[in-house]
Amino acid sequence: MKDALFLRLRKRLAVKPQAMITLGDICQLYWDGEREEALKRMPIYQTKPTDGNLIIIDIMQVIKRLRSVYPDVELDVQGSPQIIVEVLSPRKKANPILVGMVWLLLFIGSGLAIMNFHTDVSMMQVHERIYYLITGEKSHQPLWMQIPYSIGIGLGMILFFNHIFQKKINEEPSPLEVELFMYQQSLDQYYIQNENKENQRTKK
Repeated sequence: MKDALFLRLRKRLAVKPQAMITLGDICQLYWDGEREEALKRMPIYQTKPTDGNLIIIDIMQVIKRLRSVYPDVELDVQGSPQIIVEVLSPRKKANPILVGMVWLLLFIGSGLAIMNFHTDVSMMQVHERIYYLITGEKSHQPLWMQIPYSIGIGLGMILFFNHIFQKKINEEPSPLEVELFMYQQSLDQYYIQNENKENQRTKK
């Protein structure tokens, strides 16, 4: 077999419980354009209830399986050496009462945080001072400044998070999405380092 088999492990895979993971599920592969379909159906790992919800498949497991079927094949491995397989558990329906309580807690907490911030920076006095500088009159309730300012806070949060309910304003990721992406990358790196049995060796 002179033609090289090119392999690239995917980053992540989600499967149902007790699913059979095949080579095509975890790899992008190319082998002269004719034999890929048979390779894609090659079983690599059978998930078990004892595996938990995360499985790490190492490239060495894939190579060992391929060598058992095609001992003379030339392999060209690229990309990440591991893939994280997430075993999806059945989703439970959300409790409307619990959702409402969490929403109310977050709403009150965020409102208090904004009010405490405005108190710390003396926002009322700032508005009064700006009103006096513009009009030359003193007012303890400059509503024509406070109302647009309050609306602007809401619009600013919408632009910051780049969402109106479930609809995105544009394709650019929001700062929250970027932070969640970085957090997920850190979690994946932790799982690869600590859950991969091939990385855990103790010499006696």
